[in-house]
Amino acid sequence: MKVKTMQEFMAEGKQPEILFWVGSAGSYDDRAKKISRAFVKLLNQANVDFAVLGQEESSTGDVAKRTGNEFLFQMQAMMNIELLNGYEIKRIVTCDPHSFNTLKNEYPGLGGTYDVMHHTQFLKELLDQGRLTLQGETYKGKRITFHDPCYLGRANTVYEAPREVLAKTNAELVEMKRHKTTALCCGAGGGQMFKEPEKGDMDINVLRTKDALETNPNIIATGCPYCNTMMTDGIKAHEKEDSVTVLDVAELLANSI
Repeated sequence: MKVKTMQEFMAEGKQPEILFWVGSAGSYDDRAKKISRAFVKLLNQANVDFAVLGQEESSTGDVAKRTGNEFLFQMQAMMNIELLNGYEIKRIVTCDPHSFNTLKNEYPGLGGTYDVMHHTQFLKELLDQGRLTLQGETYKGKRITFHDPCYLGRANTVYEAPREVLAKTNAELVEMKRHKTTALCCGAGGGQMFKEPEKGDMDINVLRTKDALETNPNIIATGCPYCNTMMTDGIKAHEKEDSVTVLDVAELLANSI
């Protein structure tokens, strides 16, 4: 796969069109790595001049902030901002809504102002510009329901971009009863990904997967690596692994090329 680092771009005296912020999950989690690869495949297909930070990339500090460690968050953020500003980064695209939210809304107050996009927004842009074209037959006749990630939807009101991208696959899009502004969390936000759930009648991810299964889908589409993990676990809890798959929007698009 063709992936250049910012160091390589600087050595050539060039600036990339975008910086792909991979994020912790996209870098380390085996399932989320597949989402990163699918997105890179799409970027290469569209001839996008992009770079990654590689080993220079660190956590945005999202988890530290959500779990109450403001000091650690600011340390992590300031290190990243110094690096990004040193490279004169203008535009950042990420597959992780948590990174998207933090870079977009919390970095400007610490001196890091960038044009930050979620990968579904950028993919929509590429499709609208004709830089990316789909065959549109792979998922024809399939039923897809989209789960809105909290930090993409309710926190940043990005609802249409992922749906417009999914519509290009020619699949039948079916909405859950709770969607867009009323969507239910997958249960991983706010640092919950890294702890056991509190006691209750049902885990949130199992309840949210129940919402999705009520639409009788073939595929549950997500736009977040954490949501992907939680919904996949939910599918296992409902014993539906044989009939329903969980895929990121980028994976659905990459499979349609």
